[in-house]
Amino acid sequence: MIRLSLIITTHNRAAQLLETLESVVRQDLPAEAWECLVVDNNSTDDTATCFDAFAAAHSECRLRRVFESQPGVSHARNRGIAETEGAIVAIIDDDERIVPGFLAAYLRFFETHPDAAVAGGPIVADYPGGRPAWMSKWTEVPIANPMNFGPEVRPFPAGRVPGGGNMAFRREVIARYGAFDPSLGRVNGRLIGGEETDFFQRLLRGGETIWYVPGAVMYHIIPPEKLTEDYFRRLCYHVGESQRLQARMHGRLLRAAAAEVAKWGATLLLCLTVTPRRSAWLLRMRLEISRGLFAREK
Repeated sequence: MIRLSLIITTHNRAAQLLETLESVVRQDLPAEAWECLVVDNNSTDDTATCFDAFAAAHSECRLRRVFESQPGVSHARNRGIAETEGAIVAIIDDDERIVPGFLAAYLRFFETHPDAAVAGGPIVADYPGGRPAWMSKWTEVPIANPMNFGPEVRPFPAGRVPGGGNMAFRREVIARYGAFDPSLGRVNGRLIGGEETDFFQRLLRGGETIWYVPGAVMYHIIPPEKLTEDYFRRLCYHVGESQRLQARMHGRLLRAAAAEVAKWGATLLLCLTVTPRRSAWLLRMRLEISRGLFAREK
């Protein structure tokens, strides 16, 4: 009986997807207890061919692929939820590596915490080309979103929510709170986010606790092309744009603007504590987020 369904969404990243799947097939959970569904979100590369060959070579695992033509990570995740059957749903991305005990950690948590609805795990940044010297712990957040809240199961700290590439929840919460909002999330390379935050905020408003599961460790693989100044500027601009979209949805634009002004003050103080090079990237991050947040609606 399938007790847990793992969903991976992918778009034109066949090589990275295979790396992720290599870690998936090494799970120490019995094969009959879980399934893995890859949602091919309108890929035009050789994702289908590569996946089919990989699945055939690992027939001991329940690996499936569906094609979702509607672009956008939210559409893809929602399709994955609809196509799977496990009472527990876990979601990761196609640029990650999970530890062998990842699925078992989530399943064990939900089975021993019957009142828990949603959880997330540690995210460890992995830089194959090396961690750049300009990066501080603050500028690392929009790129890799690392998190580690200790060795014990505990509620997530106030103001923090799981990363989109490492979350799990009971299937029943979708019926209660809704799935991922297709107006948010990355579409065709546009770096809009916020779909996970929106999802978790709905659960929090419903009185749910978001739990931290330390054994569900995920490594977020950051290639050198995501460490360029151009990519960083675009990413941070879209972080601000995502914040604007969410603030508008909830009637909080003035609150978001006030918070951004306060963050400028904190950023300027932080710049005094780091090297000039790291300070320059901190200012770059704040400037682009502000540009996205205060941009005129199109």
